Amino acid sequence: QVQLVDSGGGSVQAGDSLRLSCAASGCTIDSYTVGWFRQAPGKGREFVAHIRRNGGTSYAVSVKGRFTISRDNAKNTAYLQMNSLKPEDTAVYYCGAATTWGSELHEYDYWGQGTQVTVSS
Repeated sequence: QVQLVDSGGGSVQAGDSLRLSCAASGCTIDSYTVGWFRQAPGKGREFVAHIRRNGGTSYAVSVKGRFTISRDNAKNTAYLQMNSLKPEDTAVYYCGAATTWGSELHEYDYWGQGTQVTVSS
C-alpha cells in the first residue's frame, strides 16, 4: 500500500526559506510523478510543481524561480525547496503521486496528509 508522509512546514517571515519533504513507502518514488499542491483557506487545491519519472520538472508560474522540486531515490523521498517565500504562499501543502503526467489534481492516486506553511509579512 502506497503511503506518503508530508513534513517540513512551519511559520516563517517573508523572504525566508523552507524545505518540505514527502517520504514514500509501499512504492519506489521514481516510479511515479510526484507533485506538490497547495490549498489556501477558502480556495481549491492548486498545482505547485511536479517531478516526473524521467526527472523532468514543471512549476506553476507563481513559484517558478523560487521553488525547486527534487527527489532522493535512495531515501525514497521528494522535496520542495521554497525560497523567497511570500505571504501569498501561505497554504497547506500536499504531496501526491500519479502514474500519468501529473499536472492535474484528478491524476493523483495517493496523497500525503498535508503540512502547513505560514508566511508573515
